[in-house]
Amino acid sequence: MEIEKEYRHVLPVPMYHSEYNIWSVLKNCIGKELSKITMPVVFNEPLSFLQRMAEYMEYAHLLRLASQQEDPVIRMQYVIGFAVSALASNWERLGKPFNPLLGETYELERKEFKIICEQVSHHPPVSAFHAESGDWIFHGSIHPKLKFWGKSVEIQPKGTVTVEFPKLNEAYSWTNVQCCVHNIIVGKLWMEQVGNMEITSFASGLKAQLTFKQAGGNSNSKDLHRVEGFLYDKSKQKLKFIYGKWTEFIKCADINSYEEYLSENSSKFSSNSKSKSPNDSPCHTSRKMLQKFNSLKVGSFNKSNSMSTSESVDDASLDVGENSVPKSESAYNIDIPKSITIWQVNPRPAQTSDYYQFTQFAMSLNEIEPEMEGHMCPTDSRLRPDIRKLEQGDIDGAALEKTRLEEKQRDTNKNRKSKKTSEWTPRWFYQDTNPYTKQEDWLYNGDYWKRQYTDPDIF
Repeated sequence: MEIEKEYRHVLPVPMYHSEYNIWSVLKNCIGKELSKITMPVVFNEPLSFLQRMAEYMEYAHLLRLASQQEDPVIRMQYVIGFAVSALASNWERLGKPFNPLLGETYELERKEFKIICEQVSHHPPVSAFHAESGDWIFHGSIHPKLKFWGKSVEIQPKGTVTVEFPKLNEAYSWTNVQCCVHNIIVGKLWMEQVGNMEITSFASGLKAQLTFKQAGGNSNSKDLHRVEGFLYDKSKQKLKFIYGKWTEFIKCADINSYEEYLSENSSKFSSNSKSKSPNDSPCHTSRKMLQKFNSLKVGSFNKSNSMSTSESVDDASLDVGENSVPKSESAYNIDIPKSITIWQVNPRPAQTSDYYQFTQFAMSLNEIEPEMEGHMCPTDSRLRPDIRKLEQGDIDGAALEKTRLEEKQRDTNKNRKSKKTSEWTPRWFYQDTNPYTKQEDWLYNGDYWKRQYTDPDIF
């Protein structure tokens, strides 16, 4: 019998709980792109964004199950579950991953898959990835945009991802939804995923349209973390009702069961299921609110999800405190008879709050396993000294290394421009048209796992 490989269960040391004047950093950033702002290392978690992308793969078994289905509808259900499951690790992960350096890579091999990620562009920042097994291929690129709106940070993971089942001549694609982190300055930090996700099957014409509900600052929280939508056939007839919470599970019900349940439990459903316009985004802050923030003196930032003020503030006008965090009411839970559970979240480790709210999967992402010694790509995120020092609890050392790496990258870019040499060429990906979406994409060149590395010294 094959023995399951063991990976580490915790980081080397618990996270450092820091008090930091976050307002001194963010007060001049309202409405700006945060990825271009240098942030103190105390706001980071000890992972690169490339490693965060690899967390897509925690529930890779769903793609294996999809590849084994003869019925395209059941196959699509598993793809839907996989698409939503990729967001679950974000819950309560309030530390910012390190921005990847140009040319940085990250590889991960597990029983179900192997994945390679590369930072293919610096301006704008674009990260590409390619994962595969014997039954499927999963690839895409992400251009993350972060904006600060006074009370909230808006994260837009722009880009399209694609799943292929080569043996079935099938492919699917979708784009991720927006994430909003609330109460950045005052109150308890919390996040929600908001927007519409459309998953398309190019071969069968099946299409899933999912809405990630907005709770916002509402005390009526029936929509907190809720995901609802329908699976349609190529003639746009509803085949299945998809529902659940991106933090917990996704289920599927047939249309007759859904309609019968709806007629008897209409109070559990929102009267308006349509996503709001961008101007109504929960991340945006009114001008009046911004004026209040400009006069606000914030005393400290604490990674335990709390902020404190150094002077009295009108809590009602700022909508802060425990009441500003919507609560999930069990009375509104939907559970349609005969539903099938497509995906269920893995429980977090008992000590997760001491380790950046990491999942068990995330705990092992920066681990250097003994068999990696000697053949790891020299640009791998595991070799970044700033991330390694933060993981080991050396905050000052991490800050120094982070500054050194950023300066080194700037100097390298200046030298390249001064010599009028050709622009940076990614090592493992190339830009071309995605054969399914017909959009420009970053595609894998197939060479990484040959392990013929001639990469520059970026660390």
